[in-house]
Amino acid sequence: MKKPKIKLKVIKEDIGYSAVATIGETLIATQGETFEELRAMVLEVVNLTFEEEGYIYTLEEIQFEYDLESFFAFYKVINAKALAKRIGMNQSLLAQYIRGLKKPSNNQAKRILNGVQKIGRELSEVNFLL
Repeated sequence: MKKPKIKLKVIKEDIGYSAVATIGETLIATQGETFEELRAMVLEVVNLTFEEEGYIYTLEEIQFEYDLESFFAFYKVINAKALAKRIGMNQSLLAQYIRGLKKPSNNQAKRILNGVQKIGRELSEVNFLL
């Protein structure tokens, strides 16, 4: 059997975070009070799940998918007001998506994701004068 790809859905809960994935017929689920704790728990549960097959995973091999609330709770460095302006979205609408008061359409979610990814690409190309 080929080493399965792991894609976990991360959800911000009232207290902490949860992560869940279904790999074939195997359910993988865990939770943590902080995102750092969740990542450690994910690594542990994934490696325990595939221990008999002899697979060992690193965090780099595990893909995390976020709902908007979880993403912005973890990446607080991203200013939602500035992002809304950058992608041409009403700031209060983006705030409602982030707080989970409204659910974005697929097109709106892609628009937000594209904006975040564009910022990421731009930041990865930054150089400082030394």
